[in-house]
Amino acid sequence: QVQLVESGGGLVQAGGSLRLSCAASGRSFSLFGMAWFRQTPEKGRKFVAAINWRGSNTAYADSVKGRFTISRDNAKSTVYLQMNSLKPADTAVYYCAADYYGVGSTNLTAYESWGQGTQVTVSS
Repeated sequence: QVQLVESGGGLVQAGGSLRLSCAASGRSFSLFGMAWFRQTPEKGRKFVAAINWRGSNTAYADSVKGRFTISRDNAKSTVYLQMNSLKPADTAVYYCAADYYGVGSTNLTAYESWGQGTQVTVSS
């Protein structure tokens, strides 16, 4: 089992930027696909971005394409989400998740391990 800890959330004005980090410990991080999801009471937990084990393939939700970038540093066992041009609609709790098959799926059910979440609030 892998343990995931997110950090970097906070309060930011619309148009601003934040960088989320997710540090992994336990099993071999470099074999995992990783993803970010976000959750609100109204919409539930939704896919944001994913990256495969090598970092060679990424995927994004349409709502964040061109604004968010997912990346990983396998030497540091960390995955990042750079969020630019933030909007109030981006307000949510953001979770990172690990896919043991390494694919970096967009499907929530593919992920076996989850972090505790970090709150991102974007004010207008």
